[in-house]
Amino acid sequence: MHTNLIILAGGASSRMKNSESLNNLSDEEIAQANNRSKGLIALGHRGRPLLDYLLYNAKKAGYQNIYLVIGEEAELFKTFYGEKPRDNDFHGLTISYAVQYVPKNRAKPFGTADALFQAVEQYPELNSQFYTVCNSDNLYSVEALSSLRKIDIPNALISYDRDSLYFPPERIARFAVATFDNENYLLDIIEKPSVHEIEKYKDRHGKVRVSMNVFKINGKDIYEYLKNCPIHPERDEKELPTAILNFLKDNPKTVLGLPRSEHVPDLTAKEDIIQVKDYLKKYYSSIQWDTMNEHKL
Repeated sequence: MHTNLIILAGGASSRMKNSESLNNLSDEEIAQANNRSKGLIALGHRGRPLLDYLLYNAKKAGYQNIYLVIGEEAELFKTFYGEKPRDNDFHGLTISYAVQYVPKNRAKPFGTADALFQAVEQYPELNSQFYTVCNSDNLYSVEALSSLRKIDIPNALISYDRDSLYFPPERIARFAVATFDNENYLLDIIEKPSVHEIEKYKDRHGKVRVSMNVFKINGKDIYEYLKNCPIHPERDEKELPTAILNFLKDNPKTVLGLPRSEHVPDLTAKEDIIQVKDYLKKYYSSIQWDTMNEHKL
């Protein structure tokens, strides 16, 4: 088992900032959506950000060392989670920051593979350890995070049943579909397959599985693939699934899919703010950090 969790929070949040403002959002919520990193938008109890809830679930799942990958101008993270570059104490979690620097010839960050690569360059000890990596704008369950922490396979991902996600069909159609062999080892990740193609991607149980970008990784396995990750020809970014798939081509049957059927709250656009707020109100009326039963799962 490992206790390292890398949370990718250095993206430009372009879809959130460019999405349409809704009448049921307050002026403050719209302002935060337009100016803050998505994980820092105040949605929960006493105006705390979504990231609090992800950290809460991570602690319940047994993680200890948290690495937040942030942008160059992300001082607000330090207001919430500690001013020091590394080893801040946040309710018993150790929070350290890795900065995703933007190349001088670019206006925005270089993608998720680049974010992870810069993190392990700044914390090279991770290249000889196991770690989980995930997005900052998804609220993964305690059970999902715990299963990745405890699995004795070096590399794994959560494969979600697409039918369990409570999103409109047009939203779900944009998620990457993951395919697996009969032993649940990853074969491929397909971006935005057409409606007519979906049937051929069902697993042996008749389920379409999607990736929500949460992986367990053996640091020494993936380093060179992060370093040499090619740029996506359309999105002009280095993407983590590309690095994973390139590793997989050279090392078949080495990334295990862990099936789960549950909803994953997702904060991508302004339209998601109300839904995520309602979810937090329903399932997290408050966060009891001090009375938490750690390592329960």
